[in-house]
Amino acid sequence: MDPEKSSNSSFEDLSNETDIKAASENMIKKEKEAISEETKMSIKDNEETVKLSDIADSDSDSGAPASVGDEEPCDILGNGQLVKRVLKKSKFKRRPMRGELVTVNFTGALVDGTVVEKEELLQIHVGDFEVVQGLDMIIPLMIVGEVAEVKVDSRFAYGSLGLKNDDNPELSIPPEANLIYEVHLIDAVFEDFADLKSYDMRKKYGTRKKERANFWYNRSEYSRAIQLYRRALEYLDDRDGDPDAKFDKEDIELTNMELQSLLDDRLIVYNNLAMAQIKISAFDAALQSVEHVLRCQPGNSKALYRKGRILDGKGDTKGAISLLQKAATLETDNRAIQQDLAKLIIKARREDHNEKEMYQKMLGQAKKLEQKSKQAQKQQIVESSKLKLLGYLMGSILIGVAGVAIYRYKY
Repeated sequence: MDPEKSSNSSFEDLSNETDIKAASENMIKKEKEAISEETKMSIKDNEETVKLSDIADSDSDSGAPASVGDEEPCDILGNGQLVKRVLKKSKFKRRPMRGELVTVNFTGALVDGTVVEKEELLQIHVGDFEVVQGLDMIIPLMIVGEVAEVKVDSRFAYGSLGLKNDDNPELSIPPEANLIYEVHLIDAVFEDFADLKSYDMRKKYGTRKKERANFWYNRSEYSRAIQLYRRALEYLDDRDGDPDAKFDKEDIELTNMELQSLLDDRLIVYNNLAMAQIKISAFDAALQSVEHVLRCQPGNSKALYRKGRILDGKGDTKGAISLLQKAATLETDNRAIQQDLAKLIIKARREDHNEKEMYQKMLGQAKKLEQKSKQAQKQQIVESSKLKLLGYLMGSILIGVAGVAIYRYKY
């Protein structure tokens, strides 16, 4: 079933590095000015690297929730659509970098104060669209241990679609709703390859990226879905769907069952990735994605169906019909495949009919040209015969006149 359509204004991609850098520098400058007005704090060198346990202890010792600070709000973009205000300062200096694993607590509320989102100890990778775009932009501008209030315009939240809450419809986020978040950045960790050697971690991250990509796909945000599907593939082994290939990293040790499990998940992601690429008419990239699946599972009906749609998009109607017929025999109850196959057959017949008409027109024009050419040749022959006859006649007359003249001259 096709996902519901989304407005172009929702979840706009503001990944322009120049804009983000300028916003970051502006926010940092304001923070430095605010800090210079307060009493200078003495920070030891060994406190610059923060651990989750240290922050947890400091929060538990306070025994009270973060109080609203005196710092003025910082308009990140300069248009009031993304505003940050520090509620609780941190004694540390570290800011998370893009791609790092962060742990956050946050609550999201409507303008009237109704809490519609709440997450505790949520782990996400910065910049991977695992939260709304507004938070994804703000988190790299926070300091570990900081608590901030973030006002997010609907453009950087859930846009024109909003967000339905099936469990509690009263807590659904309406379309075009602005949100106010209170975010506590607890920890930020840089992960190297050693942190991702285990099957459990790779399975966990790959599944999480895939599910979030499905979320974006269902909102018709295909570019974000494609990015997260690709991120999922980075965790679900790195063999490009080839079961006979070896891992690049020799120190990964996985059992055959674990390898098969990761491969199965990877093929599912490739199928989903191909569908998202079809939606944006990236047919060449989508073809590469389904080929990864068909290389391992030649009888995968979903991959055959998607490849058929790709060939149709590339103008190969007959090739598409052949693939959809194979998919239809594998999934006899799939109405979507049957309907698309019927449409393609009608399209092929129409194309054949149009092609015949075109050929007939071409042949008709050729016949007309041939007839005109024959008529012209006949006309030339007639005119040539007339000229010859006239020549003969004139010659006869001249001979006769000459004969008369000679006769009179002699006699």
